[in-house]
Amino acid sequence: PSGLAAQIGTLGKQLYGQAIEDAEPVTNQIQKLVVDHLNTWIANRTPNLIDLRHEINQAFSGLQYPASGTPSVFIAPWKGMKLIGAGYTLAWSDIWRVNVLVLYENQNGHSREVAITNFVPRTDLHYAILPLSSNGDFRFLAYGWRLGMSHARMSAVLYAFDGKALESQWKVENLFDGKLSATRDKVVISYVDRDEYIRQTQQGHLPSRHERIYKITPKGVQFESEQDIPY
Repeated sequence: PSGLAAQIGTLGKQLYGQAIEDAEPVTNQIQKLVVDHLNTWIANRTPNLIDLRHEINQAFSGLQYPASGTPSVFIAPWKGMKLIGAGYTLAWSDIWRVNVLVLYENQNGHSREVAITNFVPRTDLHYAILPLSSNGDFRFLAYGWRLGMSHARMSAVLYAFDGKALESQWKVENLFDGKLSATRDKVVISYVDRDEYIRQTQQGHLPSRHERIYKITPKGVQFESEQDIPY
C-alpha cells in the first residue's frame, strides 16, 4: 500500500495490545486521515454505496491482522438532496473497536460534511433509516454488538439530523445477548438479564428473554409494551 493506506497501516501497528482508552491518540489520528481524505474525494462526487465502501476499504488496506477497518454506509433522500452516511469500525482485537460516522449532504454533484459522530465504542455499526420526524428531521437508528464476553452486548442510538446538527435522541446500551429488529414504525428489542442467566443456567435452566416494543412516532421513540418470551 502507498500513501494514505501505508500511513494508516503504520499507525495501526501502534494499536496492538493497546486498551481502547490508551489508543485514543492513535485512533484520533487515523480518524483525521480518513475523514480528510473522504472530504476531498467526495467533494465533487455523488458516490453510490459500492464506490463509498471501496474508498473506505482502500484507506484501510494497509492494516495488518489483527487490525482491520470495516465500512458501514448508507445513502438516503432528504429534502430534495441525498444524505450520505460514511462510517467505519476500526478494530484491533475482538474487544477493542471504535466507530466513526461522517454525514454528508449531497446535491448537484457536490458533497459536503455536515456532521460527525462516534457511535458507542467496542461495537460494530449498522443502520436502519426511519421516517422523518414531525418537523422534517432525518432520522436513523445506529446499532451494533460488542463482543469479547460470553454473549454479545447490543447498543442502539436513534439519531436525528435537522440540517445543522446530528443529535442523539434515544439510547439503549450494553444489553446482554441483545437482539434488535426495526421497521418503519417499530423497534423490537430483546435481551437477557445477566444475573438471571447465570443463576438459571447454574440450575440447568434457561432464563426468559425480555422483549420490549417501542413505537417510532413523529415525535420520537415511545415505549409500547414489554413481555417475557422463551429463551
